[in-house]
Amino acid sequence: MSNAEPGHRLAVLLPYRLAPTRISVRISPLSAAILCFCAILAASTAWAESGPTMLSPLQVILKWSPLLLRGFAFNILISLLAMLLGTVAGLGLGLALLSEFRPLAAISWLITQFFRNAPWLVLLFFVMFLVPFQVIMFKTTIPLPDWIKATVGFALPVMANVAEVVRGAVRSIPSTQWEAAESLSFTRRQTMWLIMLPQCIKRMLPPWMNVYALVAMSTVLASIVGVSEMLTLTAQVHAAEGGRPELFAPLYGFALLCFFLYCYPINLWTARLERRFRVR
Repeated sequence: MSNAEPGHRLAVLLPYRLAPTRISVRISPLSAAILCFCAILAASTAWAESGPTMLSPLQVILKWSPLLLRGFAFNILISLLAMLLGTVAGLGLGLALLSEFRPLAAISWLITQFFRNAPWLVLLFFVMFLVPFQVIMFKTTIPLPDWIKATVGFALPVMANVAEVVRGAVRSIPSTQWEAAESLSFTRRQTMWLIMLPQCIKRMLPPWMNVYALVAMSTVLASIVGVSEMLTLTAQVHAAEGGRPELFAPLYGFALLCFFLYCYPINLWTARLERRFRVR
């Protein structure tokens, strides 16, 4: 500073520090699932290239995909039928929970809590091995194949969960609705069916869809009791291809991807309905 000539200014260079930049990359669950499946497929294909006489994992999946997709469609059929039976029975059970007749409400509560808290696999074994394989009605033999019994086994916990959904939805309606209906001389049955249940639909729909997604994913348990659904067929395909270790992850990854592609949109739709109806 002292050596500078008068009338001149010194330029001082200060170090310039760049602010850290955050780069965020958002990957949707759908993209992540597809990338993981492709990575597994690529790794298995590279491993299988050592045996030129064998089909690659991609070729095996393409070869057996019609059979595997038919098995997946069977899973969807079981889930839809179980949801239909469980919803009809659960609606009646949920209304019984709200009954003013105390013994009926108490019995309904016991049934709901039993099937709601019992393991699904235990209920499935219970139905599969205790229900006969055929029944005779009016001298007519009606067969009960394994997939029908599995459907009933899945419908039991659905019934209990739907009953709780119905009970919670009706209880969430303000009590002033009951008072207003009573002032208009509506009976309890008329109030329930004409006033309460129509208001409960939008409250029941999101949790009902969550229950269905859970049922759809749980149908793979039917493979344990011998139902020829997708997981059973996947194991048979793996055995038919010689039980090659490099096929294990791609085949079961394909099954995983099918269930994810089916259930993930249901999850998105459920969240959208919750926002639309402002369900709390």
